[in-house]
Amino acid sequence: MDESAPRPGRTMFAWLVGASQVLGLASVVLTGVWMGHYRGGFAWDGSAQEFNLHPLCMVLGMVFLQGDAILVYRVFRNEAKRNVKLLHGIIHLLALIMSIIGFVAVFDFHRTAKIPDMYSLHSWCGMATMVLFCIQWVMGLFFFLFPVASSWLRAMYLPIHVFCGLALLVMAIGSSLLGITEKLLFSIMPTYSKFASEGVLANVLGIVLVCFGVLLGYLITKEEYRRPPNPEEEALSVHFKTLTEGGSPTTP
Repeated sequence: MDESAPRPGRTMFAWLVGASQVLGLASVVLTGVWMGHYRGGFAWDGSAQEFNLHPLCMVLGMVFLQGDAILVYRVFRNEAKRNVKLLHGIIHLLALIMSIIGFVAVFDFHRTAKIPDMYSLHSWCGMATMVLFCIQWVMGLFFFLFPVASSWLRAMYLPIHVFCGLALLVMAIGSSLLGITEKLLFSIMPTYSKFASEGVLANVLGIVLVCFGVLLGYLITKEEYRRPPNPEEEALSVHFKTLTEGGSPTTP
C-alpha cells in the first residue's frame, strides 16, 4: 500500500482488490462445479471428461492468473521493480502452462471423438488470444525481465505492452463468454430456455467473469492506483518523450 495516499483511498483500494480476488476465485470454482457436477468430472483419456479440463484451465489461466499478473503492479506498487517484474512474469508463465494444458485437452478430445477443429467463432477468438498471449509473454521477457533491447526500444514498446496486456484480458473474457454459450447450446439446448439449473449456473459464471474484468480494468487504469515511477521508468519516459516529441533528454 502507498503510505502517502489518503487512508480512505488505501482502504477502498484494499476492498476493491479483495473483491477482484473473490470474483476471480468464484469464476474458477463455478467452472469447476459446472464441469465436475453437471458434465461428469475430469479425466485425461480422450473422453468428454478430458474436454472438461479445457474450460477450467482456460478460466484459471487466461482469465484469473492473467488478471492477477497485471494486478501485481498495483498491489505491490511500492516494492522493488525487479521483484514485481519477476512475480509478473512467473504468474504469466503459470497462466501460459495452464492454458497449454487446456488447449491440449480440447484438441485431444476432438481427435478422439473425430470432431472438427477451429470452425467456430469461439475457437478463432480463443486461438488468436492464445497466440497473442504467447507473443506478449516472450516480448515482455526480452524487453523488460531480461532486457536485450535498447532503452529507446523499451520506451517505445512499453505503452504497447501495457495496452496489449489489458486487451488480452478482455479478449480472454470475451472468448470465455463465447465458449460458455457454445457449450450450453451443444449440451442443453432443449432445456436452456426453461432455466435449467446448469444453464443458470453457467450464466452466473459469465456475469462473474464480466464483473472480474470490469473491476480489474478499473484498478489497472485508475491513475491514483498507478505505480509511482522509479528512476528507470523516468529514464524510459524521457527517452520516449525525446523520440516522439523531439524534446531534449533532460526535459522533464
